Amino acid sequence: MLEYKESFSPSLARDLAAFANSSGGKILLGVRDDGRVIGVRDNNQLRAQIQDIARNCDPPVKVLIEVVGKIMVITVREGENKPVQCREGFFWRQGASTQKLSRDEIRDFFRSEGAIRFDLTVCPKFRYPEDFDREKFDAWISQSRITPRRGIDDVLVNIEVAERAGKRLIFRNAGVLFFAKDVRHFFPQAYITCLLAKGIDKVNILDRKDFAEGLVSDIEESLRFIERNTRTGYRIEKLRREDVPEYPMRALREAITNAIMHRDYFQAGANVFVEIYDDRIEISNPGGLPRGLSREELGTRSVRRNPLIADLLHRIALIEKAGTGIRRMMEDARQHKCPEPKFTVNGFFTATFWPNVGLSRKIVPQVGEEVTGEVAGEVGTKLALSRHQVEILHDCVQEKSLLGIMSQVGRKDRTKFRTKFIKPLVESGLLEMTTPDKPRSSRQRYRTTDLGRKVLNQRRGG
Repeated sequence: MLEYKESFSPSLARDLAAFANSSGGKILLGVRDDGRVIGVRDNNQLRAQIQDIARNCDPPVKVLIEVVGKIMVITVREGENKPVQCREGFFWRQGASTQKLSRDEIRDFFRSEGAIRFDLTVCPKFRYPEDFDREKFDAWISQSRITPRRGIDDVLVNIEVAERAGKRLIFRNAGVLFFAKDVRHFFPQAYITCLLAKGIDKVNILDRKDFAEGLVSDIEESLRFIERNTRTGYRIEKLRREDVPEYPMRALREAITNAIMHRDYFQAGANVFVEIYDDRIEISNPGGLPRGLSREELGTRSVRRNPLIADLLHRIALIEKAGTGIRRMMEDARQHKCPEPKFTVNGFFTATFWPNVGLSRKIVPQVGEEVTGEVAGEVGTKLALSRHQVEILHDCVQEKSLLGIMSQVGRKDRTKFRTKFIKPLVESGLLEMTTPDKPRSSRQRYRTTDLGRKVLNQRRGG
């Protein structure tokens, strides 16, 4: 950045603060706005005045003064502890002009520079104990292995989710996210959206769930959503059956937890997404990389946008604080024989995972194919079913209606349920209709075939 000034004046303080709040720049004394050089007299008094103005900024601004011909060049370094203010307030550069920050701009600037931490900020709307969920707190305590020797109030203060104000407890935002009865009453953006799409884009959404019951519950429910909507194969080694999920589940847990921990909660119009496509899973959170962490340092340094949230997750062993999350995701994908995950940053931070291709190709019975294998020559040792399909086969050992099955597995869209879950089972010979000539009859019932029972037996290792 470059600024021309004909001569010295006290208003120089605004430009020093503005440059320090931006990326730094140079101020040329003795140059008119049109670029014509008129020169300035260099002397110790002028240099001292400039240095005094720089030192009186809060925090002080670092400047370098040198003379080039008739021009005095003041080089202003970017501030290390932004935002910087002068006596007249906070300023920054907008294009070629110096502008004073409004109240909202000052607030946003503090947030962008990390001077205000969302998780450490007090939530004035939260009322304790009226809005406090004791069950969530007890569940967290049991996972954290903390043995409370004092009352609940003391524990809440000690783990820093609340602070005392006279006889009252005032909760911080992190405490609300973990222990509020209704989290979205306080933070409408604090939820995870899980999507199941048909194909490789969002044109056709088969299922959507929003989870907003608290951070720990949201992580667990998101994982269950993935488990319900991806396939699990198995392999038999030394007469023992081992389940083989299609995706690296530990890596997905790590990615969801990281998204919760590192998201920018100040962005009210955005939330965490878990998106399942035919060929991949994407987990994204608003905010990109935390300030102070470059793309090249990703996976090597621990920079936490929400340090208190990170600490509370660390206490229940959902994360480590050593900055190794990215490496663990990559290692788990390799161990699972999946392609290495990809991480992209563009206002959102997105982790993309791909399935075990070899497993995926072997486990899906195609329409019209005979399912063959080692159980009476009929069931393959690498047959894979979604969790819903396994539930359906168990449920239909005693014949059931479509609505009865849907109620059992928690589905509401009849057409999507029949297409995604029932039809493949029927076409694979694992499920049959009691009235096959009237597939949409209101009296239609479904029951597990002998082949389907053999699949269930083999999944149990029998």
